Amino acid sequence: MSPVAARFRLLHTAIISSQAIILVLGYTFLGTVLYYDYLSLPDQVSNLWSHYPGELTMIATLIATVLSVTTAAAFTFSIKEALRHRILQPISLVQLSAGVALAKGSIMLRPEHLRLTTMTLFAFGVLRLLTAGWTTLLTPTYFLWPVEMRGSELDITGSAFSTLLFQEFQIQGLTAIQDNSFEILDIGGMLSGVSAAGYNYGLPGTFNFNGAKYNVSTQGIVPAIEDYSGSDGIPSANGTRLGFSGGNVTVNLGPIPGEHTSVSIPQGFSRNYSMWQQGLTANVSCRPIDLSQTQYGWNTANSSLVYANSAASNDSIAGLRLWNISANCDTSMTQEYVTMVDTSGNANVLRNGFLPSVVCPGPTDLNQTYTSFTILSQGFFKYRFLDATVCEVIPLLTTVRANYSNDLISSEVISSTPFQPENEQLLSFVVGAAKFQSISSQGLTSSAIGDTLYTVYSSTTNTSIDDNLGNQTQEEYWRGVVEFSATFLRSGFMVVGSFPDDTIPDNLSSPINGTMYISTIGWTRGSMISLLAILPITIITILTVACTLYSILHAEKKNIGNRINFNASNPLHLIMAAAAGGLTLQDFDDDGIIANEGMKVTLQDNGAQKMFVEDKVV
Repeated sequence: MSPVAARFRLLHTAIISSQAIILVLGYTFLGTVLYYDYLSLPDQVSNLWSHYPGELTMIATLIATVLSVTTAAAFTFSIKEALRHRILQPISLVQLSAGVALAKGSIMLRPEHLRLTTMTLFAFGVLRLLTAGWTTLLTPTYFLWPVEMRGSELDITGSAFSTLLFQEFQIQGLTAIQDNSFEILDIGGMLSGVSAAGYNYGLPGTFNFNGAKYNVSTQGIVPAIEDYSGSDGIPSANGTRLGFSGGNVTVNLGPIPGEHTSVSIPQGFSRNYSMWQQGLTANVSCRPIDLSQTQYGWNTANSSLVYANSAASNDSIAGLRLWNISANCDTSMTQEYVTMVDTSGNANVLRNGFLPSVVCPGPTDLNQTYTSFTILSQGFFKYRFLDATVCEVIPLLTTVRANYSNDLISSEVISSTPFQPENEQLLSFVVGAAKFQSISSQGLTSSAIGDTLYTVYSSTTNTSIDDNLGNQTQEEYWRGVVEFSATFLRSGFMVVGSFPDDTIPDNLSSPINGTMYISTIGWTRGSMISLLAILPITIITILTVACTLYSILHAEKKNIGNRINFNASNPLHLIMAAAAGGLTLQDFDDDGIIANEGMKVTLQDNGAQKMFVEDKVV
C-alpha cells in the first residue's frame, strides 16, 4: 500500500473512530441515567452550580458546542470526500449542486427536485440541532430525587394501647395529671382550636407545639421526621406519658435501600417528605338548642350571688356569682362556674363574658354506641351572640398524608374510621381533654374560648354574626382541640424516656411509610427529551460513517486513493473544471436552468488538469 493510500485510509478511519467514540460516550451517559433513574452531581459541585449557574451553564454549553462542531465538521468532510469520488461517475448538475450544499452545510431550494431539496433540508436541520442536543444531554437540571422511607410510630388505635392507657389512668388519673402538663394541654388545646377556627376566615393558620410547626392543625399526628420533630429536650421522670410537658419525641424512620446501592444519596439543597401516618380528627356538628326542647335539659338559670363587698375599690372584686349549669347527659350533669359581678350581682355586659359548657361523655341518643360525645354551651354578656348550642363530636381514627416542607407540617386526611369498643379509653382521654378545656378556659371575667370566637368573628367582614357562622367556628374550634389531644397523647408516649431504650414495643407500633424528596442538580430519566436529544447525534454519525465507507470502498475499487486533488465544495475548483471541459450551458431563463440541471457530467483527471465533460447518452 502506497503512502498516499495509507494516509487516505488512516484519515477516514480516524473520522469513523472519532464519530463512533463521541456517539458511544453520548449513549453511555444516557444509558447510565436510564439505568440508575437518577444521577446527581457531587454535593460540592451542586452547591457551586447553585451559586454560579450562569458561568457553569456556559461551560456546559461550550463543551456541547465543541462536540457539535466536531461532529458537524466530520460530517461535512465525509460528504465532501464522498462527493469527490461520486463525480468520477456521471452525475447531473442538480445532483452535484445538492452534494455541494450538503458539503457546505447549506440547503438547496428547488421544488422541481423535491427529493434533493428534502434531503438537504433534513441534513441542514439535523446539523442545527446538534448543539441543542448535546446541551440538553449534558446540562444538569434541578430535580427532586425520591427516596422511599419506612419506619414505625405509636399505635393508639389498638387494644394494647387501650390497656396501657387504662393503666396510666389508674396510676395517675385524669384529674391527677401534673400541673405543668395541665398547662400545656390547656394552652395547646386552645391555640390549636384558634388556629383551626380562624384559618377559614383568613387568620394565620400556623400552630406550634413542642417546637414543631403545623399548618392549621395537627390532625392528631406527631412529627415522623427528625428535622421536624421540634424540641430536643430531655423530660424529667414525671414528664412523660400523661405527664408530658415537652421534650424530644423519638423518631424511628429510615430510607429503604434502593435497587442500585452503589449510587449514594446526595445531601441536596433541601429535603421534603410525604409520609403516610396514623392520625385522629373529628366530625363536629353544631346546631342551636331550641329552649322548648326538653331532652337536653339545658339549664343556665341556677345562679346566686355568693360574695358582695360594697366597700370594694375599682381594682378589687365587688361581687362573685356562682353558676350551676346543668344538662341532661346519660345522667344529669352539673358544672359550676364563678364570675365577677357588682354588689348587685350584675355583670358588665360590654366588658365581661361568660361561656359555660357541659361536656357529656357520650351521645345524646342513648341508642348509639359509645363512639362520640356532646358539648352544650351558651354565651352570655359580650358573648351573647353565641346562642345555646349542642355540638356532637364524633372522633375518627384516620390515615393522613403528612407533607413536611419548609419547616412546616401539613396533613391531609386520606381515610377515616369511627372509634371501636377497644378505643373507649382513648375516647375517655379525648373527652377529658375537651372537658378540661371547657372548664379551665372560663375565668372570672372572660372565657378564652369565647374571646377566641369573638376575635374570629371580629376579623370577618360580616357586619352581623349569624348562627351558621357561629356554629361553623365552634365546629372548627372543637375539631382542633380533639386533634391536639391526640398529638399531646402521642407525644407523651413517644417522648424520650417513655419506654425502655426509647423503643416502642411491637404490639404498640404502627408502620409508617412515605417518600423523601431531595432537591438537587443532575439528570433524571423522567423525560423523553434526552432520547430526542441523542437522535440528531445518532443520525449525523450514521450518515458520516456511511459516506466515509463509501469513499474508502470506492477508492479501493478504483485504486485511486487520495490522488484526486479536487474539492467540489470550492467554487473556484468548480469554475476551473467547468471551463477546462468547455461545457456548453444554456441561458438563465427557466427553460435554460432546467436544461442545465439535467445535464450529466463526469470529472476527468488529467493530472494537474481536472475537467468536467458532458456525459452524452447515445
